[in-house]
Amino acid sequence: MMNDSSTTPNPAFAFALPFFWPIAAAATMLKTSADLSAKNLAFLAEEEKIHFELRPALASANRPLLDLRTMVFRDYSTPDASGVPTIVDAPYAGHSAMIADYQPGQSLMETLRDNGLSRLYLTDWKSATDDMKDLEIDQYLAELNVCVDEVGGRVNLVGLCQGGWMAAMYAARFPHKVASLVLAGSPIDTDAGDGPVRKMAHTYPTSFYQELVDMGRGVMRGKLMLRGWKNMHPEQHYMTDHIDLYEHMDDPEYLRKEEIFESWYENPIDLPGRWYLQAIVQLFKENRFAKGTFVALGQTLNLQAVTCPVYLLAGESDDITTKEQVFDAVKYLGTAPGKIVRKLVPGGHIGLFMGSRTLKDAWPEIAAWVRAAA
Repeated sequence: MMNDSSTTPNPAFAFALPFFWPIAAAATMLKTSADLSAKNLAFLAEEEKIHFELRPALASANRPLLDLRTMVFRDYSTPDASGVPTIVDAPYAGHSAMIADYQPGQSLMETLRDNGLSRLYLTDWKSATDDMKDLEIDQYLAELNVCVDEVGGRVNLVGLCQGGWMAAMYAARFPHKVASLVLAGSPIDTDAGDGPVRKMAHTYPTSFYQELVDMGRGVMRGKLMLRGWKNMHPEQHYMTDHIDLYEHMDDPEYLRKEEIFESWYENPIDLPGRWYLQAIVQLFKENRFAKGTFVALGQTLNLQAVTCPVYLLAGESDDITTKEQVFDAVKYLGTAPGKIVRKLVPGGHIGLFMGSRTLKDAWPEIAAWVRAAA
């Protein structure tokens, strides 16, 4: 049973990180059970719009290099590509990899490629199907390893949010295969700081999350997560001004950019239930990765094994992955202090990856650092 609302975190925070969206989804369903028929009709109309009108599309030229069970591994390399390959590990936390390739002129992939990372790749994670419900973190790490080997066996890894802790896990498991590691808005030490997500992870019992997975027949359904947010906040489905999508509010292309963003936001992806529960319990509740007790691919991971150069990027007003959860990684890494960079930038969580200001001001510097580090 959930705690009294006076002692629980503000549920509005639940929706900024999809891991915790289902909390309000379930609460909303119970609260509005008397009016299900009208709400279901509205929901079906919304679903029709989502699935037939608005589809997220990657903005930059690329080609599928590998089509694996968990992802399409995409090649963004230039014709004259050279140097150590760079893989951008997109988040697998409820939305598609479009977060890394938002629109022409405002794309992380484009920015990295334009700033000298010519051998460039992206993990485009697939929505979980029913037969994927029992996949675990191991399967995702194993397929990432296939991708690394496909491009030569030694890479730079750029991890975004959840893709960051996966990239760090990979670097701890295969340190000889990682030339440099960028962790952007990535929760490495989930016990650090005092953010709402940390509070939420420890407030609700594991059985509650299990029940939500059971509602999706073993899959954490993206549309359930999104529906919970919309029912709770029908007047504001998203807050684009908080993620710096526009250079100026009088941008003449405002409506077009709004629609592109909506196509991404309105199309959540499903997550394997076992993967989801493993992340909730072992990483967010028990903090096993930072504590050195998380087991991946048959080996207990130790962040001391990561000795490559590391760049840590955090958002000043990021209340999803607080700066402490990112920067406290230095306490655990084996990398020499002189090879670790910590940078705090204005803005919130999603703005770290698709915000116009951060793409212009921070990521060209990061691309130069990756080139030099490798």
